[in-house]
Amino acid sequence: MGKDFKSSPWAWIPTLYFAQGLPYVAVMTISVIMYKRLGISNTDIALYTGWLYLPWVIKPFWSPFVDIIKTKRWWTIAMQWMLAVTFAGVAFTIPAPFFFRLTLAVFWIMGFTSATHDIAADGFYMLALDKHQQSLYVGIRSTFYRIATVAGQGLLVIIAGLIETNSGLRPVEITVQATPSIQTTAATIPHFGSIAVDTAAEPQFIFTTPHVTASTTAPTEVCGTSFNAYVAALRDSVQRLNEVNGFANDENGKSATSGQSVKNTTSPFTLWIKNAFGEKRTVSTDGESTDNIAIVGVRLSKMPHGNEPVILNITHNSGDPGITLQSTRFEFTHENFDKTAYLFFTIDHKIKEETQATFIGASGNIPFAWTVVFTLLSGLFFAMALYHNHILPHPVDDTLRTRHTAHGIIEDFARTFVSFFKKKQIWVAIAFMLLYRLPEAQLVKLINPFLLDPIDKGGLGLSTGEVGLVYGTVGIIGLTIGGIIGGIVAARGGLRRWLWPMAWSMSLTCLTFVYLSYAQSSSLLIVNLCVFIEQFGYGFGFTAYTLYLIYFSEGPHKTAHYAICTGFMALGMMLPGMAAGWLQEAIGYRHFFIWAMICCTATIGVCSLVKIDPEFGKKQ
Repeated sequence: MGKDFKSSPWAWIPTLYFAQGLPYVAVMTISVIMYKRLGISNTDIALYTGWLYLPWVIKPFWSPFVDIIKTKRWWTIAMQWMLAVTFAGVAFTIPAPFFFRLTLAVFWIMGFTSATHDIAADGFYMLALDKHQQSLYVGIRSTFYRIATVAGQGLLVIIAGLIETNSGLRPVEITVQATPSIQTTAATIPHFGSIAVDTAAEPQFIFTTPHVTASTTAPTEVCGTSFNAYVAALRDSVQRLNEVNGFANDENGKSATSGQSVKNTTSPFTLWIKNAFGEKRTVSTDGESTDNIAIVGVRLSKMPHGNEPVILNITHNSGDPGITLQSTRFEFTHENFDKTAYLFFTIDHKIKEETQATFIGASGNIPFAWTVVFTLLSGLFFAMALYHNHILPHPVDDTLRTRHTAHGIIEDFARTFVSFFKKKQIWVAIAFMLLYRLPEAQLVKLINPFLLDPIDKGGLGLSTGEVGLVYGTVGIIGLTIGGIIGGIVAARGGLRRWLWPMAWSMSLTCLTFVYLSYAQSSSLLIVNLCVFIEQFGYGFGFTAYTLYLIYFSEGPHKTAHYAICTGFMALGMMLPGMAAGWLQEAIGYRHFFIWAMICCTATIGVCSLVKIDPEFGKKQ
């Protein structure tokens, strides 16, 4: 029985492709969520994590050497050992003072290691199985790659969210009640006065009031000044006080956890983009259509233990989404624990009846949560390497190719690239590879920040655990189902017949994020449904993209040509993704998602140019 199991592809294909998917998800997606939770700006996240696509872009340049030096089995296992080390490297550098630079460097190494593992694992798959088995197990390898995606974007993110929620100081609750029955008064900056605090107990957060009540109607003026001018001055005062007291928020260009200053200069071009295309907020002089405000102060009861800062993250937990919080992240240290951080709440003027909203403040150890996640990944890959060293077969054809000289290698390498660029419709094909996924290349970098950002910043204000459920689980299920259905219909009708429906599917489903950005619904059911629809459309539409790469790679060097195609595919994701964060911060989420819809014209445009054999993809 043991011998039969070891000789079966079921013994190693599921685990091999699960191991192939996890590092890619860690580099491309988990890193984005982690940096967002650690206080890095959207611009920096999209720009610097966008560069992490580069290993997959240029992997065709070293793929021949994986084929010549050592065996595919050796490369596969060696890269898994290396991945275990790089995951441990991320875990060790997260608590460091300069974590952003250090973890980016380790992610960079992880990306090259993962891309090399992809080359070796795919090559090993083709050597260890005959053609019939390759066709038989192709669905299995894709399924377990998707399972790795679910585990990475879903399960691991949920684990991080649970640790964030259940570690640190005791969570606190703040309730903001809006009612039309109380007298309309102007909010002021509150003070603690003589609040009795038990300094002998563990540190805890204390508030000027945990329950604040405000009118649904704002006053028209305060001391002869229009209420809009009064609010603007009060908002500036709160912002200035928070800065003076050392409470960094997510708008001041500083990473709260790392203390690393980030350049916050705005270029003339960015200002022009912001002024010309950014979201405009109308300021009304009518008191009945002006948002009212409320302010609450918060501080620590005593100095935090050790030198570790205590970071308070406040999220909208339940109630009316029209009641929003301006800043949601505050850092308390041994220098400012006894100073006051101010929470600035806004009450939408459209609220006419009595309502309330509850906000939860959690001070979980975010660096510790993500350290645990990457430590788990490191341990998993150590186990994977040990298992595959024992279970992977030794294919007869997986041998060293020592007969090649250095000159011969260079000649074969050059011949392969020249033949690729001599193919018919080469420039149309390159345009298709770069532009077909243009909308999704930008969306994918901002979906998680959009789900995490508070409502007043244009996001949905979900917690880390909720994002793990919505995008990392429900979204991946939609992506997988869309891909499976896409493969079934393409096998029946062929690529040419289904190219247009798939292109429109990828384009039109982007509308779900336009809807979410305007509705800003707090219903997890609606958010899950929208993300499922968008990811289903992307999975269905991506089938056409994959089949076209296979179609264009047909010929004597199809393996190498397919690797080149995947390089262009990665480049098409990398370049737009790098600029996506800057663009979103300049024009806002709503206009950014409208821009993504405009980019769908590129998807439709390149589809009109390609020429495809009507019989390609049909089941014979």
